Amino acid sequence: MKSKCKWAEFVADESGATAIEYGLIAAGIALAIIEIIYALGTNLVAKLQSLATALK
Repeated sequence: MKSKCKWAEFVADESGATAIEYGLIAAGIALAIIEIIYALGTNLVAKLQSLATALK
């Protein structure tokens, strides 16, 4: 009877699912930040190259 009660508590526990959800949210935010930095970095390099060309 005691193990049946423990099993029911384990199945009802949702803290692991919450941790996974937070992990997925953090991964999504990290991917968005990486994509923004990549886009700005490419644009910044192009602007610096055009500036260097204009100064010649």
